[in-house]
Amino acid sequence: MISARIEEYVFGALVAALGVFTLVDATTIAARGVAGSVGPRAFPYAVGALLIATGIAAVVATARGRLGEAEDGEDVDTGVRTDWLTVVKLVAILVAHLVLIEPAGWPVAAALLFAGAAWTLGATWWKALALAVVLALVVQVVFASGLGLSLPAGILEGVPFIDG
Repeated sequence: MISARIEEYVFGALVAALGVFTLVDATTIAARGVAGSVGPRAFPYAVGALLIATGIAAVVATARGRLGEAEDGEDVDTGVRTDWLTVVKLVAILVAHLVLIEPAGWPVAAALLFAGAAWTLGATWWKALALAVVLALVVQVVFASGLGLSLPAGILEGVPFIDG
C-alpha cells in the first residue's frame, strides 16, 4: 500500500512538473504583436495550467487516501504477435513527414502523414486521402489565421489562406 501511494505522489508531481516546464517553455515563444488574436502562447499556457492543476489534484487525492484502482489487465490478446510491417510503415510515414515538411510544406506533408497512417491502419485510401487533405488544410488555416503562427507552406507558398 505504501508503494502504491508513493507511485501516485510521484505521478502527480511529474504531471505538475511537466505543467511548469510547459509554462516556462511557452514564455520563449516569439509572439507577433497582433491585436485581437489569441496568439501562439495561449494554448501552451492553457495546457501548462491544466497539467499543474491535474498534478496538484492527483497529489491532494492521494493525500486524502483516494488511490487509483488497480486493474486486472487490459483487454488485450497476448497470444497475437506484433504486426511489425504495420509498425515499420508507420515509422516510415512519420520519417517521410519530417523530411517533407520544409520542401513540400505542412499541408502536403501532413496530408501524406494523416492519409498514410489511416491507410496503414485499415482505412480505404480515398477516404483517408480526402479526410487527410481537409484536416491538413484546416490545421494550416487555424495556425496561420487564428493563431498567427506560420507553418511552412512549401509548394503552396503565396496562397492567401495558407500563408496567413
